[in-house]
Amino acid sequence: MRYQTLVLLFAFLVFISCKNEKNTPPATTTTSEKSIEISYAQGFSITDKGDYKIIEVTNPWPEAGKTFRYALVKDKETFESTETFDAIVQVPVQNLIVTSTTHIPSLDMLGETDKLIAFPNLDYVSSENTRKRIAEGRITEIGNNESINTENVIDLQPDVMIGFAVTGNNKTYETLQRAGIPIVFNGDWTEQNPLGKAEWIKFFGAFFDKMEEANTLFSKIETEYTSVKELAQTAENTPTVLSGALWKDIWYLPEGNSWGAKFIADANGQYLWADSDGTGSIALNVETVLEKAQNANYWIGPGQFTTYKELEDASKAYTQLDAYKNKNIYSFSSLKGDTGGVIYYELAPNRPDLVLKDLVKILHPELLPDYELYFFRALE
Repeated sequence: MRYQTLVLLFAFLVFISCKNEKNTPPATTTTSEKSIEISYAQGFSITDKGDYKIIEVTNPWPEAGKTFRYALVKDKETFESTETFDAIVQVPVQNLIVTSTTHIPSLDMLGETDKLIAFPNLDYVSSENTRKRIAEGRITEIGNNESINTENVIDLQPDVMIGFAVTGNNKTYETLQRAGIPIVFNGDWTEQNPLGKAEWIKFFGAFFDKMEEANTLFSKIETEYTSVKELAQTAENTPTVLSGALWKDIWYLPEGNSWGAKFIADANGQYLWADSDGTGSIALNVETVLEKAQNANYWIGPGQFTTYKELEDASKAYTQLDAYKNKNIYSFSSLKGDTGGVIYYELAPNRPDLVLKDLVKILHPELLPDYELYFFRALE
């Protein structure tokens, strides 16, 4: 009897245990989510979902009117999501195509130059690392941004193509997307804050699983820029500055909220059109410029000109400026790569700290006595 009681008791306990197991809700896994810190750039965001990342690009060109969403995943074959994406990219990417020279310095800084397999118009590239790979035949010419050779791109089958566009009407990218090439737009060029442009290195860091490295690189640039900006404010004077040059009888110069104007302000210079509203360029007749900038202390960025003789030959109006007479004109067009590309256009957006140091050295040489100009040169 005692034995039977024990058996019944055991059976009852097993039954209760099984019943409790069935009533216990299944374990659930939660995916951690956090936003990557973006402090200055306005055109993109990165959300880390734990097992994948989402990049949103809001301003790939002015007034884009759409937010582009991209998923960066470990395995495209097994990735599932109810969300809609404009492209899904497997990371870390093993090869890619970029379409603007401003993209290349990020690859260099992250140590990923060897992943670049093609570029439109190779002569524009100045990066020494990239030019070496071009000379070795490792990077393919794919035409230019206006007429990219789609057949070459499809044959190369890149993991991703980083697109540059000035409008949303780009039939080439549509063709490539239909062929299965992931197209991801980059809008670094629309940023107006100098540090905002540089912060796009974090965008590239995500494609190589190098967020930590990208954050560290940007932090160093930010620290240097901030330090030099603070130093500039200790200067005893604020020189007046003119910029731009004539093109077909019209003088084009930066508007007051533009990237170029902000550099001058941060270098403690008084840009003469700082009160103009806008982030593009102003078109003025030469008489208007001469009236306002006749006595400007410095002329920074006179277009493509690199010598005083070139200025004089182009227009006698230039010779009326005090900056011309006092030999206080500085150009970034003198420093070029092996094939003629202007290094400033390629590297300056990524290294605003060097641009600002140059401008502080020009406007307030006493503050950086041992510094040598990197991008800018006094006209010959």
